[in-house]
Amino acid sequence: MIIGIPKEIKNNENRVGMTPAGVFELVNNGHKVYVQSKAGEGSGFSDEDYHEVGGIIANTINEVYEWSDMIVKVKEPIKEEYALIKPHQVVFTYFHFASSKKLTLAMLKSKAVCIAYETVEDEDGSLPLLTPMSEVAGRMSIQQGAKYLEKPIKGRGVLLGGVPGVPPGRVLILGAGVVGVQAAKMAAGLGAHVTILDINMKRLRYVNDIMPNHVVTEFSSVYNIKKHIKSHDLVIGGVLVKGGKAPKLITKSMLKDMRPGTVIIDVAVDQGGCFETTKPTTHEDPTYIIDDIVHYSVANMPGAVPYTSTMALTNVTLPYVLKLANKGWETACKDDEILAKGLNIVKGNIVYKEIADAFDLN
Repeated sequence: MIIGIPKEIKNNENRVGMTPAGVFELVNNGHKVYVQSKAGEGSGFSDEDYHEVGGIIANTINEVYEWSDMIVKVKEPIKEEYALIKPHQVVFTYFHFASSKKLTLAMLKSKAVCIAYETVEDEDGSLPLLTPMSEVAGRMSIQQGAKYLEKPIKGRGVLLGGVPGVPPGRVLILGAGVVGVQAAKMAAGLGAHVTILDINMKRLRYVNDIMPNHVVTEFSSVYNIKKHIKSHDLVIGGVLVKGGKAPKLITKSMLKDMRPGTVIIDVAVDQGGCFETTKPTTHEDPTYIIDDIVHYSVANMPGAVPYTSTMALTNVTLPYVLKLANKGWETACKDDEILAKGLNIVKGNIVYKEIADAFDLN
């Protein structure tokens, strides 16, 4: 099979779909791999690194799409890429279709086979290809939150860890999934007081077992959310609905209950966000303020740490890329139920219910 690795063109997206080590494995399995020139530069990989392992360097993104049977990338195609995608071409990437009707309609029109990293689902319900990026985003949410709490950036002027004689900052985390647990781990490590809410008691018991005493768990309800946003300095939204839109847990009217300078970070922005006032931002212009509340909702947070993110992503995607390349997408998905759940759109048809439900489509 011919596999293409294009350079990501989304704002400040420095990750790349495959490391040189991944390209080596594909070439070693008899496949041809085209890598767009400078595609890996942002992640610390040169064209020479790819050339040395058998990758073929393509000069333009048009060549990569034109010559390839399967495209392996990181982020969903953006407007400039829509026309490059060919009928029956396999595109393997993060799509997050439920947050964009425009993207959904464009991929339906393309007649491509769209396999989404974020809906590949293991037997235990976990999402193996989403997990590493959720781990990165969860940890980064605290890193960014600590920064934007600083007064020069319009935050409350709170140091999350506090100092002797001064209590630490308070972090509220909505969702005890991968994002929530990783955020709690980072916040706790800084010495912040952490409250984590979820409706899944099994997850709350897990958090309670593994976290130190200054991380407290509580059942998530509108009442409890309203109660806690009044006293917490940083709020992390980490709620995930597999393949669907995130629920709006904090409404615009609730912002007035928060103290001025409170920072809210919506890690669920790729799925539409779990705050009503969320709108996607970029690393170039990451924040905006509504009712004195600092909003951070960068849609590709892990793109800010591309070396770590690209390595972590290839670790989990490579086995599935090899299956798709070695067997073809149809046989690979028939043989592997986990991979088959990644099928979202196939040759002009939606095959993932949550996407159809999001836009009232068939």
